[in-house]
Amino acid sequence: MTEELDLRGEVCPYTFVRTKLKLEEMESGEDLIVLLDDAAATANVSKSLRNEGHQIDGIKSIAESVWEIRAKKG
Repeated sequence: MTEELDLRGEVCPYTFVRTKLKLEEMESGEDLIVLLDDAAATANVSKSLRNEGHQIDGIKSIAESVWEIRAKKG
């Protein structure tokens, strides 16, 4: 199952906190797509997710100033 979390308009540290809370609701191995519109938040969230033991399957720009992080709960 893949969940999606739209955090456009949010800033650090709220982006990571909301992502972490969403992952806590999910089962191990499930996928999460996070949408962000801040480059710094995109870098920080992906780094923090790795540090928490989650897998990053990809980061890509999907529109002008919008990034998608694909993560798998560890």
